Parts: sequence; structure tokens; C-alpha cells
Amino acid sequence: MARIKGGLNAKKKHNRVLKLAKGYRGARSKEYRIAKQSVMRALTSAYAGRKQKKRQFRQLWIARINAAARMNGLSYSVMMHGLKLANIDINRKMLADLAVNDAEGFKDLAEIAKNAVA
Repeated sequence: MARIKGGLNAKKKHNRVLKLAKGYRGARSKEYRIAKQSVMRALTSAYAGRKQKKRQFRQLWIARINAAARMNGLSYSVMMHGLKLANIDINRKMLADLAVNDAEGFKDLAEIAKNAVA
């Protein structure tokens, strides 16, 4: 029985990695060994970046809510506590959107939170 060499499969694997390395500078996009290292690192960073993006958005929403709450005479923590006591279930993303785009609606929520805490 004739021996089957793995050239085709190796070529496919190399091309897959080199395709992912497109746009990298110098040998990182041309040589398989170096490209493989760069791609592995990039994919790891991309995975971590997707987690960090969630953290950073939450941080942004909290900063916006805090700024709007302070304009209405509350701190962020007091506002969130007041909303919880008033049984208002609204997430930070929507609260931040209200703070930026609908100041009157946010003011009403701040009043409700203020009354619930007091």
C-alpha cells in the first residue's frame, strides 16, 4: 500500500492561519511559524477583550447614572437603593439611556427613589 503524505493537510492548516494573520506587519503575515504565534496571541486578546468590553460599558453606564443622579440631589448608590426599595426593576443600561436622552423621565425616577429612601 502506498504511503500518503500529509502535504495537503499541512498546506490547508498553514493557509488558515495565514488568512487570519492578513494585515499583520512583516513576517507576521508571511511566515507560518511567526504568524501562528501572532494569531494565537491575537485570539487570546480578542477573547479577553470581549469580557473587558462588558465591564467598560457597565462602568460607563454607572458614571452616567451617577452624574444625572447628582444633578437631582442623589448619589448613585442612594438612587439605586431607592429604586430597589420602590420595586422599580430597571437595568443600568436603560437608566443611563434615560439619563442622557430623557432628563424629565430620569427626574421622575429620581423623585421616586428619593421618596422611597426617606
